[in-house]
Amino acid sequence: MNRKSFLKTTGIVALGLSLAEKAALAASTGVASTAAASTAATKNQLPPWRGFNLTDFYSPGPNPTPKPTTEDQFRWMRDWGFDFIRVPMAYPHYLKFDRSKAITPEEVYSIDEQKVEEIEAFITLAHKYGMHVCLNLHRAPGYCVNAGFQEPFNLWRDKAAQDAMYFHWNMWAKRCKNMSRRQISFDLLNEPCLREDMNDQHSAKSPVPGDLYRKVASGALEAIRRENSRHLVIADGNNVGNLVIPEIMDLDIAQSCRGYYPLEISHYKASWVYKDTANLPDPKWPGQMGDKMMSREMLEKYYQPWIDLAQNSKAGVHCGECGAYNKTPHDIFLTWFRDVRDILSSHQIGMAAWNFIGDFGILDSGRTDVAYENWHGHQLDRQFLDLLRPSV
Repeated sequence: MNRKSFLKTTGIVALGLSLAEKAALAASTGVASTAAASTAATKNQLPPWRGFNLTDFYSPGPNPTPKPTTEDQFRWMRDWGFDFIRVPMAYPHYLKFDRSKAITPEEVYSIDEQKVEEIEAFITLAHKYGMHVCLNLHRAPGYCVNAGFQEPFNLWRDKAAQDAMYFHWNMWAKRCKNMSRRQISFDLLNEPCLREDMNDQHSAKSPVPGDLYRKVASGALEAIRRENSRHLVIADGNNVGNLVIPEIMDLDIAQSCRGYYPLEISHYKASWVYKDTANLPDPKWPGQMGDKMMSREMLEKYYQPWIDLAQNSKAGVHCGECGAYNKTPHDIFLTWFRDVRDILSSHQIGMAAWNFIGDFGILDSGRTDVAYENWHGHQLDRQFLDLLRPSV
């Protein structure tokens, strides 16, 4: 089944019984009498984790982030009820090579043991506070959705890049060999897409051909499972996290969506999305914005394929990133995000804000229209925190 035919269906993923069949079965056994009751009874195979992306190892440079995550911050997350962190990593961060020159294909294998041990210590600290840790290659050999580093090859074109990606995932799987699925997962590649110019942040993007995505995902899955056949593997949605990947639904790979739709709300005035940030229509939710009617209905249509996948997949769905840039008016952001949260959580799909501290975060976001609460020297957006927190 290709993506187009999947999206043209009634929305029922072709794995196991259809929802109508499940409803009929439930009615015949007295469990439920309606399709709606049957739908409510289904369960996403991934836990509804809530948490944050922590960007300590996000930069391809070797230096630590200026404000690394502290043990106190892990404690705050736990005490607020969060149980998940996603760790977007740039693979050059933990390599040794001559950074005055462009990296070579051979240097992609030059692991810096000290840097890797720093990441391992980070994982251990997160586990101390009850966090599930999702390791993600935000920049993998030959691909990143962001510009800012000269890759020596192209993941979607070059076998050498694919082999290097498999090497990195095998290394992390081996180091986490004895960790359970409750503790660790491996998010293969952040926001895959094809881009006309890998060094131009604004160049046109398109989906990765499904058979090619399957090839790369299968290779990474095999590299990980060689170390532990039970390791939990996740794939980000195609075309920058937006589209369900029907081509891998028969594989034991969960899928990760995004909580950024529509970009006119979540990325208002974000320079890495819009070349011209000065002439954008004012955000509205709900309401007419440019040529689009912003509404909860549009969100429900956007997430329906993900909901269908969550209800029928053997592997499950999670929202690996969500939130809005700090230029979106706070009241608009909160109203929109409440709809996003309600739609996902009503189908047991968890979510992680893009960052904990920073312009998408609950702390020190830099918004100018928030009545912040002082939190141990940080500016806390209590309203966003309360929306994001798991139900008590």
